[in-house]
Amino acid sequence: MIKIAPSILGADFARMGEQVRMAEEAGADWLHIDVMDGHFVPNLTLGPDMVKAVRKSSGLYLDTHLMVTNPENFFEAFAKAGTELLTFHIEVAPNPDKNIKLIYDLGCKAGLSLNPDTPVEEVLPHLSKVDLVLVMSVFPGYGGQKFIEESLERVSTIKKYILDNSLKCAIQIDGGVNRKTAPGVIAAGVDILVMGSAFFGAERPAELVKELKSL
Repeated sequence: MIKIAPSILGADFARMGEQVRMAEEAGADWLHIDVMDGHFVPNLTLGPDMVKAVRKSSGLYLDTHLMVTNPENFFEAFAKAGTELLTFHIEVAPNPDKNIKLIYDLGCKAGLSLNPDTPVEEVLPHLSKVDLVLVMSVFPGYGGQKFIEESLERVSTIKKYILDNSLKCAIQIDGGVNRKTAPGVIAAGVDILVMGSAFFGAERPAELVKELKSL
């Protein structure tokens, strides 16, 4: 069954504890934490202290997406804060083996992400080594962007490679995912939907989760 991972970047920061508990009560499976350094992407967001605070408010699986230039400098801090999965970008680590090992040595799961203009062929050889591949369906940096339709073909290519090689790597997608775009990405082979504004801005989040899980 599809998993729903609300991105806390789309939450009301003044009510973060309440928003996190609402996501859990609505039936979300994971919480997605977007970390931006103002260098790899043109924005600054969250640090380990936010993960620590979210961990105190929720028992949901914490998935931290590091959109940073030197992700290895942050692995330990986020692992200690309580995250269970650390995802970094192939663009900053074209030879990701060392980073993957560092993550596993910290007791976390490892994920690899790629931007919309990065060829999928760059991540394919590494999918046997990680637990998750995160396909960005917008250019990272800001929430609320429009879904890039070409992402569907990229997901299909990755899904075929995973199936052809009998891999256990899950596919996550992030960017412009909502009621309208979700059916297409699920059909293409995505396992985990990251949703920010579409989730936290929903009038009835529990109904949204139920609807998406029925697709």
